[in-house]
Amino acid sequence: MSLLEFIKKSPKVELHLHIEGTLEPELMFALAKRNNIQIPFKNIKDIKKAYNFSNLNSFLKIYYEAAKVLVKEKDFFDLTWAYALKCKEENIVHTEIFFDPQTHTDRGIDFDIVINGIYKALKKAEKELNLSFKIIMCFLRHLDEEAGFKILDKAINHKDKIFGVGLDSSELGNPPNKFQKLFKKASENNFITVAHAGEEGPPEYMWEAINLLNVKRIDHGVQCLKDEKLVKKLSKSQIPLTVCPLSNIKLKVFNKLKDHNLKKMLDKKLMVMVNSDDPAYFGGYLSKNLIETQKALNLSRNEVKKLLVNAFKSSFLEEKKKEEWIKKI
Repeated sequence: MSLLEFIKKSPKVELHLHIEGTLEPELMFALAKRNNIQIPFKNIKDIKKAYNFSNLNSFLKIYYEAAKVLVKEKDFFDLTWAYALKCKEENIVHTEIFFDPQTHTDRGIDFDIVINGIYKALKKAEKELNLSFKIIMCFLRHLDEEAGFKILDKAINHKDKIFGVGLDSSELGNPPNKFQKLFKKASENNFITVAHAGEEGPPEYMWEAINLLNVKRIDHGVQCLKDEKLVKKLSKSQIPLTVCPLSNIKLKVFNKLKDHNLKKMLDKKLMVMVNSDDPAYFGGYLSKNLIETQKALNLSRNEVKKLLVNAFKSSFLEEKKKEEWIKKI
């Protein structure tokens, strides 16, 4: 079996995926029409042209603009179901998705509409496509902690659906320490915690995520190699780093895929794996991230296998399930 076939046919797990970031231009237009919402694009070509980002903030501007087409429960259902069908196509058997309720509640959309649409689509996918899942609610770090407490109160009412909480949006100038009390309350309410850190932000942000927010996983984490002590800590503790290669290139964290430090992270025995982040915006879902990264960094079959196995090990699946899937790889 060629390495390409091996990547395509292996069962896979996705641990860093923003459901709003799977909004394909075609669906964006369909929902804009359905909900009578004006979007600043004339056609699909227009949208694709706008996807030339210079950094994280330039992406977020368009990301929040596009999210305005999501209004009704059915919109969130359709968005999530479209991603579930992608999972089927990509051989993704388990996904742990992020959603950003504040992106929607701040424009008057009810929290229940958002979570119910997403959850119903994933339950249907579980039944019909055999896709297992966990839902992680992210706080927007450019907003204040007070706003986070309000959204956490709403999440507590949906504890049966929401497994964990995370932290995303503009990283620079919004360190994890800003949300220490919020994450403490989330933990007290039995939410597992994760956080974006070390994408554009310094290694210091990763230390804070570990020490102050007690995260079980760090999303991105590619800046860790700048801090030898941090690398030792991550290697010893095996805290997972959910790396998103195509996203890192698109947002200019690295210039080219061959400059990416994923192979170095693997060599240092860090618990890394590949994910797609916001695939509709960054030019590729999970398989494409794996295939292009393998090619650019000349990863061996064993290294690719390690990335796939690491993803299962780093997931919040129960141990028995992890072992079953890893055996299949």
